[in-house]
Amino acid sequence: MNKPKNRSFHNARDAKQDEFYTQLPDIERELRHYRKHFHGKTVYCNCDDPRVSNFFHYFSYNFEKLGLKKLIATCYKNQDMDLFSQNATEQAISLEYTGDKNGNFVPNIDEIGIKPLKGDGDFRSEESILLLEQADIVVTNPPFSLFREYVTQLVEYGKKFLIVGNQNAITYREVFDLFKENKIWLGYKSGDMAFRVPHYYEARNTRFWQDETGQKWRSLGNACWYTNLDIAKRHEDLILYKTYSPDLYPTYANFDGIEVGQTIDIPMDYPGSMGVPVTFLDKHNPDQFEILGSSRTLGKPMTEVAEKGTYEQGGRRFYLSNGDGTYRRLYDRIVIRNKRL
Repeated sequence: MNKPKNRSFHNARDAKQDEFYTQLPDIERELRHYRKHFHGKTVYCNCDDPRVSNFFHYFSYNFEKLGLKKLIATCYKNQDMDLFSQNATEQAISLEYTGDKNGNFVPNIDEIGIKPLKGDGDFRSEESILLLEQADIVVTNPPFSLFREYVTQLVEYGKKFLIVGNQNAITYREVFDLFKENKIWLGYKSGDMAFRVPHYYEARNTRFWQDETGQKWRSLGNACWYTNLDIAKRHEDLILYKTYSPDLYPTYANFDGIEVGQTIDIPMDYPGSMGVPVTFLDKHNPDQFEILGSSRTLGKPMTEVAEKGTYEQGGRRFYLSNGDGTYRRLYDRIVIRNKRL
């Protein structure tokens, strides 16, 4: 009987920890690579308050430069002019901007249509989905705790998108399958990104600080942009210069493939399956490599390979022999094959 209450508590806690506000410079650095995609398009920002959102700021101030058709934004449970909503009201709003009307090329309040929503503005609500159906491209920073559900919705409705996420989301089965099927890929920027967080944010690790004004910040060393917009980076070959040797590239104990510990070490002459770090996806060119799967799906259970007690137990991973009858477990691996061999 306590499960629904616990689930509700955890959902509320995750929602409070989900308020990461993307900085304008990070948006500008990434968006400059996608300008050709926006001409004549309707953009929808559906996961942060449009009146103070840097995503809404970027697109409204660059509306004419990008040649946009329309900009729509919605927020979740907030009608206060405050960057950090505490979701105090059940009702939310939507904003709509169709470009400059008075010739100053600055989005004024009388040029922006403000409409109250009947519901709370959740991206899964009927009202938000109706707005989603109008959009050509979705650009935002969705809640990290709902990332797989958010991406699934975008794919279901056939939308183009450019969104911020945690790199760990790559290992989610729903998300990884999209990478494998070439329905999603990484954008240009990945690595450390700093986000403003609300005053009630609970620090859980060392990547948290307050500046001299008291503003709280949280950085993610593995933040990245996810997209299905075609970009030049996606078609750049990864230069390979190493040659295969069984001494340098050991075979896994529970999978017929070789271990490649770093992306730069991928051999240029090996035609079979290779396990590479998740960070490989930042360099992935689908014309050069095929993604076959991951260690979570392809590795045999070690119970079929080795005696109990000779290996570290845990989730499905690849293992390498230590040469003394024991085995060590590796981090998650993506399995690839060179398509040109």
